[in-house]
Amino acid sequence: MGRDGTPAAAPAVRITAEKLADKQHEISVTEFFEKNKQVLGFDSRTKSLLMGVKEAVDNSLDACEESEFLPDIIVKITNTGEEEYKVSIEDNGPGIVHRAMPNVFGRLLYGSRFHALRQSRGQQGIGISATVMFANISTGRPAHVASKTEGLDAVAWEMDIAVDTKTNRPVVTNDKAFSWAGKEHGTLIEYVTKGRYIRGSQSIFEYLKETAIVNPHARIEFHDPDGKTYVFERATDTMPHKAKEIKPHPKGMEIGDMMNYSSMSEEKTVKDFLKNDFCRMTPRLADEICTKAKIDPKSSPRDLGREGSMALIKGIGEVKIMDPPSECLSPIGDVLIKKGLMHTLEGMRPEYYATPVTRSPKAVNGNPFTVEAGIIYGGDIPADGQVTLMRFANRVPLLYQQGADVITKAVGEVDWRRYGLEQRGGKGLPYGPAIILVHVASTKVPFTSEGKEAIATFPEIEEEIIAALKLCARNLKSHLNKMDKKSKTHEKFDIVQGILPDLAKKVAEQLGKPVPDLSQTISKIMNVVWIEPVKERIDGGRRISYDIYNYTVRPHSFMIHLQIPAECMNDTITGGAFFDSAKEDGKSQWLIKDLPASTSVRISFELRGDMADTFDPDDVYISGINPVMVMGAESLPGDWGIKGMKITESEDDYIQDTSDEEEEEAEALEEEEFEKEADE
Repeated sequence: MGRDGTPAAAPAVRITAEKLADKQHEISVTEFFEKNKQVLGFDSRTKSLLMGVKEAVDNSLDACEESEFLPDIIVKITNTGEEEYKVSIEDNGPGIVHRAMPNVFGRLLYGSRFHALRQSRGQQGIGISATVMFANISTGRPAHVASKTEGLDAVAWEMDIAVDTKTNRPVVTNDKAFSWAGKEHGTLIEYVTKGRYIRGSQSIFEYLKETAIVNPHARIEFHDPDGKTYVFERATDTMPHKAKEIKPHPKGMEIGDMMNYSSMSEEKTVKDFLKNDFCRMTPRLADEICTKAKIDPKSSPRDLGREGSMALIKGIGEVKIMDPPSECLSPIGDVLIKKGLMHTLEGMRPEYYATPVTRSPKAVNGNPFTVEAGIIYGGDIPADGQVTLMRFANRVPLLYQQGADVITKAVGEVDWRRYGLEQRGGKGLPYGPAIILVHVASTKVPFTSEGKEAIATFPEIEEEIIAALKLCARNLKSHLNKMDKKSKTHEKFDIVQGILPDLAKKVAEQLGKPVPDLSQTISKIMNVVWIEPVKERIDGGRRISYDIYNYTVRPHSFMIHLQIPAECMNDTITGGAFFDSAKEDGKSQWLIKDLPASTSVRISFELRGDMADTFDPDDVYISGINPVMVMGAESLPGDWGIKGMKITESEDDYIQDTSDEEEEEAEALEEEEFEKEADE
């Protein structure tokens, strides 16, 4: 008893290290993710429903592309109760062999792409099995899967699958063969899950729409819970470039990675380890790195250890190594980005699609990556708020955690006021009638979490995004400047052509003399070479024409440059009047020789095929003449890789309109500053 009469407290029982050790045991990876569903993106009813669809569709696209099938994907969502939905995703991919089906759908961290250094959507082997696990624990029901592989004798198999979270092993029931009528090959997964169906910017519909934009070779059919059907038709039959597996790139390699690679290498010397276990390495480079690292090139890579790995990384950083090869990546490409945007967003009737940009590959932490950007402007795009930002990684839309993404950070670092958009304080997302698209493709995208919702901030990636955005924004600014200048010159032209002939006619009548020819006078006043595009629909394509007027007082020679979709090159282009030459990528040029004053010529050709509508007739470039006196074309960009025609005429050979001299000078200075920043 205590002094106050109350019972004395029992002595504290100390927990020994032995007892603590008895409580410790291995945690299954599935059990961990079961208790930490938010790590995988299943942290709300809304996101959970979307994540399941996303993982299944991503797998379907990967499978179809690996087997070179144009994807046909059907997504169905049916409401089966309060915040409960049945989800079905079917594809026409190569199918999954019977013995692999349980592990593919019922075992986390099981897959074929984790160690492969090539671009793919699903790499961790978590997505679809995590979807099955979440559906199982939220409703207690297993998923139903069916698959059929190619071949006349191939039989379809179906089964119900759940995930044993204690052992990370599939639990299979109702495993049986069946006849899948009308199905040559493909896979189906059906599951019932808790969720909440919404509409808007983070909805399943938005995810599928954006997926269609960056995968224009896919046909996606969506049946929503309200009974409505939406079809995103295939915009092209052109399959994306098939990524090939490569060896790691040494630039940006971390010490731990280098230690792992060296310890597992089968090469006998450090020199052979560098030369044969990494890409872009030559015997000369390997020797130079060993010299700078003060490492014997004949020593064993397994003896490097931590100090040797640190020295090797330091040596790699001191030599010039080529950027990673592009074959391991599958960027969308400028033409298909534009095709996807036009096909899916045509209802907004945009005024202008800025020519998309695809940067050359770079490496971060030894993983090659490339950045692509596109901008559409005007039309029915809302102008009273911030621009719409579409983020993608390996052709997959990123709908959540926009503020945590390096793409958002990079967009905010660009001074969009220079390119015609409003931006308060010169930082953050700009305002205006525009949609900005950024795609990061990599052999291993550095996501901030297993949910794959945002890309981590690496300086190398951020710098490439900013460079791509500036190049793309330059195209937008050129368009806006050209349209503004054209509008002003049109007004001047209408006044000159309307007033002068009327005045000349009245004066001639008063004096009883013939009406004089004013063409030379009008040319002297206008003093421009005018390029006017004309487009018209024809069966199977479009006819494009350029009427080129010489409203100056002397003849001029120059070249017209156009970027024709390579798939659309034909005899009407190469055999047409004034055609000069074309490169494999479709960059083509026409030579206009000594076009007399007050006369005009026409360039005309036809474009056919599913890429014909990606050609913008307003994207015209010119060389061989001072661009100040040209209306309707911009000076040939330096990043085209073409020298173009030199300007041979002097400033004294023509009368220059100096009314916009200050504006032109400011633009020239701005362009020079931009070129330095873009570091092309």
